[in-house]
Amino acid sequence: MNDASENVAPAEEVPHKLATAIREVKNSLADRDDVVVDMREAHRMRLELMATELAPVFAEVPDEIDMFDFAISAGLQPRLWIDAVAHIAMGRDRRTYRFVRDTRLGRVVLAESAEIKPVADQVTRYIAERLVERQRMLDAGGEIHVAISQSGEAPERQTRASRRSRRWAGLLSGLAFVAAGALAGLVLSLVLFWDRIKAMGFTF
Repeated sequence: MNDASENVAPAEEVPHKLATAIREVKNSLADRDDVVVDMREAHRMRLELMATELAPVFAEVPDEIDMFDFAISAGLQPRLWIDAVAHIAMGRDRRTYRFVRDTRLGRVVLAESAEIKPVADQVTRYIAERLVERQRMLDAGGEIHVAISQSGEAPERQTRASRRSRRWAGLLSGLAFVAAGALAGLVLSLVLFWDRIKAMGFTF
């Protein structure tokens, strides 16, 4: 009869099997990381191609206008940012360009294609629309400022005219008061000295 201890694996084999399992897990994770890195690099390379296509458009935007980003972000999913709310990213198939914009109602896809040119054309139009919108806002702000200035001038002119009128009215009132006082004084003098004037032979 065989001893039961003969069916038990040697103790030194357990660490060996655990080490093998750990090595396999590490290799699996490394392979997965390589896939993620490869995906990220592939996305970035395609976005760099798009950025190269749009470079002449980016260059035409004046330097003093800081409403655009024109930069590729890092991370697991790189993005080519156009401004704070719009960017280009790669689709799940790693080949499709998706130009999207974040709005209050959610994300809106402005263009989507595996070709660079259609998406680049839509980005160019988007930049043009933003520039025109900015200029119209500046023009509207200038018109409002002029209107406020003009509307403020008329009351000022009216105020100056009113002040002049009050000054003239005060002057005339003063003169009338002085004249009335002089007349009252003359009448009072006549009443008080009437007998003396009559004795002097003055007749009226």
